[in-house]
Amino acid sequence: MENIERDTLEVDVLFVGAGPASLAGALRLRQLIGKHNEEAARTGGRKLDEITIAVIEKGREIGSHMISGAVMDIRPLEELLPNWKELGAPVESEVTVEDVSYLTRRFKIKSPIVPPPLNNHGKYVVSLNKLIRWLGPVVEESDVMLIPEFPAAELLYDGDRVIGVRTGDKGIGKEGEIKDTYSPGADIFAKVTVLGEGSRGSLTKKLVEKFNLDEGKNPQVYAAGVKEIWELPKGRVTPGFVMHTLGYPLPNDTFGGGFIYGMQNDLLDIGLVVGLDYQDPYTDPHRLFQEFKQHPAIAKMLEGGKMLYYGAKTIPEGGLLSQPKYFGDGFLLIGDSASFLNSMKLKGIHMAMKSGMLAAETILEALVADQFDNARMSRFADKVKESYIHKELYEVRNFHQAFRHGRRWGLIESGLQYATKGFGLLGDLKTEAGHENMKKLHVFNRRPNAPGQVPQAEPVKYDNKLTFDKVSDVYRSGTEHDGSAAASQGSGFQHLRRSLHGGIRQSMPVFLSGSRL
Repeated sequence: MENIERDTLEVDVLFVGAGPASLAGALRLRQLIGKHNEEAARTGGRKLDEITIAVIEKGREIGSHMISGAVMDIRPLEELLPNWKELGAPVESEVTVEDVSYLTRRFKIKSPIVPPPLNNHGKYVVSLNKLIRWLGPVVEESDVMLIPEFPAAELLYDGDRVIGVRTGDKGIGKEGEIKDTYSPGADIFAKVTVLGEGSRGSLTKKLVEKFNLDEGKNPQVYAAGVKEIWELPKGRVTPGFVMHTLGYPLPNDTFGGGFIYGMQNDLLDIGLVVGLDYQDPYTDPHRLFQEFKQHPAIAKMLEGGKMLYYGAKTIPEGGLLSQPKYFGDGFLLIGDSASFLNSMKLKGIHMAMKSGMLAAETILEALVADQFDNARMSRFADKVKESYIHKELYEVRNFHQAFRHGRRWGLIESGLQYATKGFGLLGDLKTEAGHENMKKLHVFNRRPNAPGQVPQAEPVKYDNKLTFDKVSDVYRSGTEHDGSAAASQGSGFQHLRRSLHGGIRQSMPVFLSGSRL
């Protein structure tokens, strides 16, 4: 397909992925350009005229890939939009009630105090889906193009410099055949390409491999977060209620824990995080989550409720010591793509937003200097190191590694790390890739109780009231895998080109109908 004629578009700055990192970065960049031009007009300096900023998103709508329910540090939102309350930002509630408990198979043991790392005083329970759907139009009104249904398939290069992306072809069958609905992807060229794809994004993965951006770093380790949104009888949910659990159903050698967040309209967000560096090859995060809901204390909370939505995502747990080099010729990495996540506090939204805003500061300087090489982009790392998100990452840089010998020792060592600002007993700890921890099964399980044998867990009995099989849950996730929307991409791209080349500073309409997680 190399000879296929493709539409092309040139922009100044391209953000890939319309998550909190990219939207915050795009809005901040537009704000900074406005301030720069005001100052230039006052002092007679050079203005930055007609700077085009675009955000492309693979989802059908801005926010459709966001999973609801999180506890958010509000600082970057206050920096970005000081009047966020007046603008109607849809936060669910300030945290009102906190519960940290250890679960055994039958009992719930509540901690008499909330450990400082899990203290969420002053934080907010938010629906990330609602927040992004609200933020999208705010960003678009600032003269940023938001382009949904444009999945970035590959990076474009000029030598070793990133110069943009190619969006995915549509109408390709599973065997690679061209269907009647075929529409070729478009080439979008940019002076700076910012990857905010989330955890383990496809372009980020290829970029890291191409330039060895993770050389000398710990391998990235991941966790899987599995969650559901439940509607409970009226008056049962306290908005702002936050609960974190340790223990059941996870064995001692498996990293993770549960969470429950109270939201508006009697909605409860419940989930389980399971470290993917587990040893038992039979480990199934979905099955463990169903077991979590069957714990007597959790089942009682959900009694009489109705499960509405299901979702899951990976979480980059490696932190500072697993961060790849997140800048280079013509590109920056932000948010989960660059492992900006506080694994001890299980918080990444504020880090994603702040990283995007710091990227915007770097890009402004590059636009003014008209230089986009590695040396200029390295200013991003300087800005990160001077910010509070680096301080947070530094203090929890060994948190996940502390649990390498199991939960009991991990709790002790992570407590020492908290007291020593991340040092613990042994200083910075090396890690292995998560899959290297997995034990091997004996071939066909022919020798019961053989050394290294791992017994398979009993299957969960799904009742479709409290527990649900994977097929039912995938249906409730709203996941689609159909390339038949080729005509939508083609016509939308032509509309976008006409708008740009006709001098109209307007992007494609963003349809924010419906609601998912």
